[in-house]
This record gives sequence, C-alpha cells and structure tokens, in this order.
Amino acid sequence: MAMLWKFMRVAKYSKTALSPKVKVRGIPTHSRHSSSKSVPSDFAASAPSSNTVELLGKSYPQDDYSNVTEKILSKVGKNLHNRKHHPLWLIKEQVKDHFYKHYIGRRGTPLFSVYDGLSPVVTVQQNFDSLLIPPNHVSRRKEDNYYLNRDHMLRAHTSAHQWDLIRSGLDAFLAVGDVYRRDTIDNTHYPVFHQMEGVRLFSCHELFSNVEDGEGLQLFEQGHRTAHKQECHTMEAVRLVEFNLKQVLTKLMAHLFGEGLQVRWVDCCFPFTHPSFEMEINFQGEWMEVLGCGVMEQQLVNSAGAQDKIGWAFGLGLERLAMILYDIPDIRLFWSEDERFLKQFIGPHIWQKIKFQPLSRYPPLINDISFWLPSETYCQNDFYDLVRTVGGDLIEKVVLLDEFAHPK
Repeated sequence: MAMLWKFMRVAKYSKTALSPKVKVRGIPTHSRHSSSKSVPSDFAASAPSSNTVELLGKSYPQDDYSNVTEKILSKVGKNLHNRKHHPLWLIKEQVKDHFYKHYIGRRGTPLFSVYDGLSPVVTVQQNFDSLLIPPNHVSRRKEDNYYLNRDHMLRAHTSAHQWDLIRSGLDAFLAVGDVYRRDTIDNTHYPVFHQMEGVRLFSCHELFSNVEDGEGLQLFEQGHRTAHKQECHTMEAVRLVEFNLKQVLTKLMAHLFGEGLQVRWVDCCFPFTHPSFEMEINFQGEWMEVLGCGVMEQQLVNSAGAQDKIGWAFGLGLERLAMILYDIPDIRLFWSEDERFLKQFIGPHIWQKIKFQPLSRYPPLINDISFWLPSETYCQNDFYDLVRTVGGDLIEKVVLLDEFAHPK
C-alpha cells in the first residue's frame, strides 16, 4: 500500500494578535511569538475517549460515525449570539429590531417570532432528510460535519429547524443559533459560527389580497418545473413570493448598511428552495455575498402540514455581517474573552457605529510540519481538528505545501 506524506505550514499567534496590516510570507497577522508544543503520537482528535458523549444533559452513544472533538464540544452552549453587547448579539438584535418594527401582524404584535435558544443537537433527519437533501448528497459527509453518532449531530445550519417550526403552526419566524461544520483554518473560516434563518408562508388570500382583480388567482397548478418555478406553483404566485422575498431582504440590508446600497441577485441552487438566489451587496466598492434564499420547496412545506401555503426562506451568517459592518479582520476574534475586544462593542444602543480597533502588532511564529499518513480514510479536516484541539485559536492558518505518495 502506498504511503502518503504531507508537509504542512502552521502559523501561530497570540490571542491579542489581530491587526490585518502586517503580512509575513503571505499570512496577514501581527501575532506574538509562541513556543511550539509537542503532540503525543497516540493522540486521538476524533472523539472523546468514553463510549458516550455527554452534552447538554443528555448522553449519546458513540459509533463508527462519531467524530466530534472535545474542542468542539467545549463550544456548545456558549451562545455568543445571546451574550449582551457581543458583536454577534448586536447583529442579531439589529435584525430583530428591523423585523419587529416593519412587519406587524393583524393584532398589532410583531409578525415574525424569534427563536434563539434551540438546541444545536439535532437528528440527521432534521438536518438533512426534512430539507429534502438526498442520501448521497456531498453535504452529508463525515468530512464536513460533526456527528455524535449515526442518528444525531451538531446542526450544520439553522435550516434544521424549519420543518419543526412550520409543523408547530408558525407562518413567519426567525431562528438563530450556533452551527457546526468542519473547515479549514484561516481568518474567515471557523468550525463554529452563527446563522439566522427566516421563513415566511402565505395563504392564497394573504398573497393576492392586494392584487387588483386577484380573486381568481391561485397558488397551485399541475404544471412543469422550469428554471423559474416549481411544477406545482403558478407563475403569478412565484413572482409575488419572489418579489416579497427580495423586497424584505433589500430593506433589511439597507437598514444595516445604509440607504442607497447597491444589491444584485445571483441565481444558484439549494436542495430546499427553487428558484434560489444569493444576495450580493456593493460595500465600499466591493461586491460581497451576504446570504442565500429562495422559494421554499413545496414538498417540504406540505410534509410539515402547510399544504395550502407557499413561502420563502433565507439564511445569513452573523459573523459575515459583523466582520463587514465592524471591520473585524478575523473570525476567531468573536470567541475572544479579551476585554479590550469586548468593550469596543458596549454602547448606548444597538445601532451605534463601531469600527474595530486592532489590539497587537507582533509577527507570527511559523512551524513547518511533515508527517506520514498510514490510513486511506484520512481527510484534511481530520488534521484541522487535531490542530484546533492542540493549539486552539492560537493557530492562525494552516497551509498544505507539498505531498508525496510512496510507490511501495
């Protein structure tokens, strides 16, 4: 069997090293030198050592799918989005404030309800099956997700709660929470981040009530799926839902970034919406993707018990918006306990203009590591989890420089 050899470069920095202006060997940093740490050869980063995982008061038996690490488990329950004055909390509260003030129900109360305390532990059925994600879809891979076992996992998106919330009878809601995906190591990727999910459903009367001569219009038909609609939707219904979705999101982004914001929509593909779009904004002369959205797949809506309604859904990343709005250069900063970072976001109100001020300007310590890989089941995210478990957030970036497969 051929042996695979890897050569990785690891850049380490201190928790206060956060200015993006100094570049060393192409790695933006300003970190303090840190000594390297030896790793025992029998170290296992794949899972806790016992036969069960204890999490949020429940026990989950491990099996061949279990791959969550102690480092990742330590992040569960931190709920940065609910910590007052944290930058992620500020973004969440700004979005809530916008929806509460601009969308009012018939009884004068906010139309959208908000759920920001749902458990991050979900079933595979919730995370994938309920969203019509095929069994062989690439997004289900162990290499990209954190599984407690074959049946339970840490949610990979807040969309995992769509079906349950619709099933409970909700027509309009926002779901906010921490999500978990195995990922590379750099300043824009982290295995734990925070999302907000938005869903709005319409009855036939709600959708067409303001349309002139709309009494005869219908939500559904027996037609054909095209690039612009699902087979069961009428074109009139899809156009109105799409218009409402884009109008809602355009107003939200203008509220966050300022009036006159340039917006464009890019056609894309998601398993649980069709048609689907990515929203891009022009901020400080640069086009940036900020969220994904689309008309909900009717099969999903029907299975949740809302057969007589049609709807839209969107999902956005809180870190993405916070990094743009507050000029935060590194996603790992959101996990900092340094008061010099956290105090920058304490203000009299949630809409206060804030620009992050760097804390340190020290150069990095770069380590080159080479090692043999005896197993064919290895993936790069296995190494990233190992690095995070040993080095934590001191590791700024890991780069694969070379690899070699021995012919014998």
